[in-house]
Amino acid sequence: MQNEVPLFQKTYDFYKLFYLYLDNFPKKSRETLTGKIESTILGLLEDITKADFAKQTAKLNYLIGASAKLDFLKVLIRLTFDLKLIDQKKYIFLEDNLQEMGRMLGGWIKSLKH
Repeated sequence: MQNEVPLFQKTYDFYKLFYLYLDNFPKKSRETLTGKIESTILGLLEDITKADFAKQTAKLNYLIGASAKLDFLKVLIRLTFDLKLIDQKKYIFLEDNLQEMGRMLGGWIKSLKH
């Protein structure tokens, strides 16, 4: 599947990148905010996987769910920066990846609507 859906691979790589940053978070953040971020990324991967295997009529519903998760993920990543849990360089790198994922997801949704 990873070769068929570039968005899956991009999201998978995003999780691996975020995972590398976990040790830099304070313990209390690892138990709450980072847990929610991890859960949201994994939910996004799940929605992308379901969309890939769904019948054409159901794909759009999964992708809309994925889009909502991606938007929420952007908020959570911004919150980590605002709380000074990650530095500006890491934030920009994560945000750039999220923007690219958003473009990929938007393109997939647009292709299904036409």
